[in-house]
Amino acid sequence: MATRRKRDVIEASANRAAPAVAVAEAVAAPTKKPAFDAQTFLDSAGVARRVVEFRRAETIYSQGDPAKHVIYIQKGGVQLSVISPTGKEAVVAVLGPGDFFGESSLAGHSVRIGTATALTPTTALVIDKNEMLRVLHAEHDLSDRFISYVLARNIRIEEDLIDQLFNSSEKRLARALLLLARYGRFGKQPQPHQKLPKISQETLAGMIGTTRSRVNFFMNKFRKLGFIEYNGGLRVNNSLLTVVLHD
Repeated sequence: MATRRKRDVIEASANRAAPAVAVAEAVAAPTKKPAFDAQTFLDSAGVARRVVEFRRAETIYSQGDPAKHVIYIQKGGVQLSVISPTGKEAVVAVLGPGDFFGESSLAGHSVRIGTATALTPTTALVIDKNEMLRVLHAEHDLSDRFISYVLARNIRIEEDLIDQLFNSSEKRLARALLLLARYGRFGKQPQPHQKLPKISQETLAGMIGTTRSRVNFFMNKFRKLGFIEYNGGLRVNNSLLTVVLHD
């Protein structure tokens, strides 16, 4: 029995550490060209699509809408959220240039399972799901790379779930800020110390599953410690990684 309890403690500790290790590796790693260049994929495969501009805070689609398109972000940022039957909203992801969303329509979902909202002025390519399926079936090399891209994003979502289950709200907030900065969710290239456009504390609270007041408390703490800076926008410093790695 004692051995089993020890094993459970070790597994729980490993689960808590997994998101921290992943974000540490991401921050420490040099900038590399993405393995999957979505724009090249769309251009070389001759995918028919239309360009759509969205204003800041404009709803791109709502939970329950028909799922007829896959969308690729060229510029800007998009928030994906879900609303429970009781009306509680949770932010599932914040995406930026180079990301697809709405791809669940390719797996047979007839309606949207969440809501997509533009966080900044956003330019997106809207692709009919039947057109996307045609290209994925016809271009096997490209479809393999697209699948790898989707799997990599699913791994990120799993890491977010582990983070939500095992880590404190302070660590979750630090990790979210570092990932937003490192992966350049609102910029074209991933950069450490990136200055992010305005993102509300309500959005951050929804991302990490806590209250706006708790986010406000930790943001003030991070600022006083020099982990973040406010100077015409939010700048995230790599020193914030110490919060993620501290046990």
